Amino acid sequence: MKLDPTYSISTLDFPLQRFWELSGQKIKLVEDAFDTKKGAPVFTEKGKYVTRGWTEWTQGFQFGSALLQFDVTGEVEFLEIGRKNTVQKMAPHLTHIGVHDHGFNNVSTYGNLLRLSNEGKIDASGWEREFYKLALKVTGAVQATRWTTIPSGGFIYSFNGPHSLFVDTIRSCRALVVSHQLGHVLQAENDRRISLIQRAIQHILSTVRYSIFYGNGRDRYDISGRTAHEIIFNTVDGNCRCPNSQQGYSGFSTWTRGLAWAICGLGETLEILDQIAESDYSDVISKTDLVAELSQAAIATAEFYLSNTPTDGIPYWDTGAPNLHKLGDYLARPSDPFNEFEPIDSSAACITAQGLIRIGNWMRDSDPARAEKYQKAAFQIAGALFSEPYLSTDSNHQGLILHSIYHEPNAWDYAPEPGKVAHGESSMWGDYHARELALLLQRMLKSEKYYSYLNCVPK
Repeated sequence: MKLDPTYSISTLDFPLQRFWELSGQKIKLVEDAFDTKKGAPVFTEKGKYVTRGWTEWTQGFQFGSALLQFDVTGEVEFLEIGRKNTVQKMAPHLTHIGVHDHGFNNVSTYGNLLRLSNEGKIDASGWEREFYKLALKVTGAVQATRWTTIPSGGFIYSFNGPHSLFVDTIRSCRALVVSHQLGHVLQAENDRRISLIQRAIQHILSTVRYSIFYGNGRDRYDISGRTAHEIIFNTVDGNCRCPNSQQGYSGFSTWTRGLAWAICGLGETLEILDQIAESDYSDVISKTDLVAELSQAAIATAEFYLSNTPTDGIPYWDTGAPNLHKLGDYLARPSDPFNEFEPIDSSAACITAQGLIRIGNWMRDSDPARAEKYQKAAFQIAGALFSEPYLSTDSNHQGLILHSIYHEPNAWDYAPEPGKVAHGESSMWGDYHARELALLLQRMLKSEKYYSYLNCVPK
């Protein structure tokens, strides 16, 4: 990525206004047209949101988007869309034992509602608040039951099974963090009390130690900051066997959305550690050692992203995608979503930009030069996302951020032209995380209360 030293957060003032105007239009389009009886909206085809059966992990982003829209605009219509649908349709996600995505679905809905109440943006009765709290306690405990023990600790296993550690789950750990901070524990046989924060920390450490590479010669493809989508473990003895990938090109290349989840999850975790009592997880690791491991991982992944992304900060879907070489020196120019060889994944940029801001915010005192670099990069990425060709200005297109990719190896994404890669479509997670990014930027720009998911738990 090529940094523009003149770019600042104030440059985003008008783009943010335009973004939120379009965002509201898109939310209404989806709410009016999509039938949730058929499942959750996942990505668009020909501009219309459709479902895609794999796991139900995107419905919370749909209703959470309306809550973020209300947060910024104060338009009650969006609050009612988000609140009504959360109450009526999200309960099955609280007890869904088949997914590792509780932090996505439920913190984005119940968590945002409780946060809005804590921040004084909505009036919620005592019982309504207790309802949101109970939901958040339950979701963290249910996610924590998906547990595989390994010699160094353990991890929340993916929907693939107990052998599978996904890099993206690092961000979904926030369900366990919220549940713990609300005073909850997971109880197992013989009333054994299992600490949710300890499981969250153990999972994050497993991700940092196995899913992220540091250039130490672990294998021939050990490049500092690159990530593997999936790590495979032997479930008999808990030993790590190999890197793998489900949505990336291979276990030895870097799926950029997986990299983005790591950057975002690390930034969020570093930010909120001061709010968690060290004594709650000191049996696992000291705070000093935890911060050292997480900061090393955060810097490594952030630097890898910036070094392996086109000049505008929007990445191709995998840094090892087999036809990238046909694009020539693609890192020396802006991303091209309309090319003939490999697709862009704008959703990775939406997720990464938020992570870069949070990592930068966390290290603003310890490493101000790096902090400024990461935040300026995030502002520049946001500027690219919130303008054409990435911002969806077509009033008939239900998506907000264009050129998102779900599953390139499975050929699930819509390619509108023969001989061209999939492009021109949106994803529910990309649109939601663009809104989270925009909310974070909006509050920073206006010097309002800093946006954090843990604002749903009173300090």
